Amino acid sequence: MKFILLLTAALATLAVQAPAQTATTGTTSRVAADQITTQTGPLTVQPITHGSVVFTWNSKTIYVDPYGGAQAYAGLAAPDVILITDIHGDHLDPNTLAGLSVGKALLVVPPAVAEKLPAEYHAHVRILHNGQRLDTLGMSISAIPMYNLPETADARHPKGRGNGYVLKLGGKNVYLSGDTEDIAEMRALKGIDVAFVCMNIPYTMDVQQAAQAVVAFKPRIVYPYHYRGQNGLSDVESFKKSVNAANKNIDVRLRNWYPAP
Repeated sequence: MKFILLLTAALATLAVQAPAQTATTGTTSRVAADQITTQTGPLTVQPITHGSVVFTWNSKTIYVDPYGGAQAYAGLAAPDVILITDIHGDHLDPNTLAGLSVGKALLVVPPAVAEKLPAEYHAHVRILHNGQRLDTLGMSISAIPMYNLPETADARHPKGRGNGYVLKLGGKNVYLSGDTEDIAEMRALKGIDVAFVCMNIPYTMDVQQAAQAVVAFKPRIVYPYHYRGQNGLSDVESFKKSVNAANKNIDVRLRNWYPAP
């Protein structure tokens, strides 16, 4: 009897210690959220899919590039801020927006996105050009260039059309790359605590470009995201190895941005 009680206790302890890998709400499966400490409470990082992530901080909820259907956001708080990086359908997705409770949300977008948003959202839009900043709801939002190299007239992502973003939340700087390559503006970033960096060929950059850029600007934590390309998913394990071979102090966090429905 004593052995059975000890075994039961041990199994219970293991169950508590084992990290949750997925969260399921209705028919939606998501990787479990992370929490990052800030000066004004935790920043919750909830991966959704592809280039979309939801942040919760200081009683505010921020949706980034909501895409893939409103069911992917089931059970999450309605957004206070929505950031959209570009005009392509995996960033600006009117069908997903239409299924979300966005009545109170501020939409922060580049001019090209504002031109394509349905009229019903126009009153809630704040346009940021590359290099501009908005201070709102206790946070700051800075628009950062994102573009393809070389800069050509037929580039999928020409300079100035889309925005990456740097958010300052409770003393933490959070960088969202949007669709970009290993550009000088990204390499020049300073003091980034958390970065979300894309890597999918032929749309943005390859794994080695992404790793080299990250080593250059040295975020404390980096999440590879937006890593599905024409030939499937990029090798994020290789990204992690390359980054940590050059700088073991960068915390590379691999999460599943493409959960099964």
